[in-house]
Amino acid sequence: MIIGGSKKEVISNIKKNIEDKEYNKKVEVNDAVLSDEQIDEYLNKFYKQKKSLSYKIKNKAVLKGIYKTGKDILNSITVVGEENLHDLDLSKGAIITCNHFNPLDSYNVRKVVEEILHKKLYIVIEETNLAMPGELGLIMNYANTIPITKKPNYILKTFIPEIKKVLDEGNIVLIYPEEEMWFNYKKPRPCKRGAYQFASQLNVPVISLFVQIDNLDTQDNDEFLNTKQTVHILKTIYPDENKSLKENSTIMADTDYNQKKEAYEKAYNKKLTYDFSYDDIAGYINT
Repeated sequence: MIIGGSKKEVISNIKKNIEDKEYNKKVEVNDAVLSDEQIDEYLNKFYKQKKSLSYKIKNKAVLKGIYKTGKDILNSITVVGEENLHDLDLSKGAIITCNHFNPLDSYNVRKVVEEILHKKLYIVIEETNLAMPGELGLIMNYANTIPITKKPNYILKTFIPEIKKVLDEGNIVLIYPEEEMWFNYKKPRPCKRGAYQFASQLNVPVISLFVQIDNLDTQDNDEFLNTKQTVHILKTIYPDENKSLKENSTIMADTDYNQKKEAYEKAYNKKLTYDFSYDDIAGYINT
């Protein structure tokens, strides 16, 4: 399902970033740009409203809408590698990672977390997403999201305690280690260390996923074919209590990236390189 208008500019940005070897850089257009004061305002509003009865009502309504709207999407997703979840201790919760390629790609994670593990999913989002209008804005504000910003004070005093509370309840927190969404981009990109540093600091495992995106014969719109998604559940990654946070986060990030790289190569039967091809954009009709 294609959300938004033409993706030609986005794909052009992907191509340029690859040429510049900038694999975690933003490619989307028209994203909100907020001042520090606006970021603080949105964050304060977010946490204030979480304490209200209104939030609880909207939270239930928005989640119900997500499941209702996404029923067909969830039913169309194939999951392989479920054996890698056996003997997984979720008493302290877990962080889960996935390649980030679509505004709806969290349905792939929901398939694993809610239908297989029977756990509640929380999603880490960029603080600017709180400013989104319309239905997406409701989802970003009320669908069990945890906003993150690069302000160290916020991360230490608010973000880490918030995800610790969620994890302590045995829930799963989705963090996209590629950071930025690259629309329908098939290839895994290098993992930033943040997700693994939090996992090490809070002593929780990292559930590793890679989503394969294959073209179907039917068209979604003038630019894209419909696609079929397969979730590959990879080996769980654990922090080493004998290593520092920096050592752990580096090793775990490298391990996760290499697992996703191997999964990509098996899924598409080709070596991973970062030479750009329009075939790397799933479903794209290059005219």
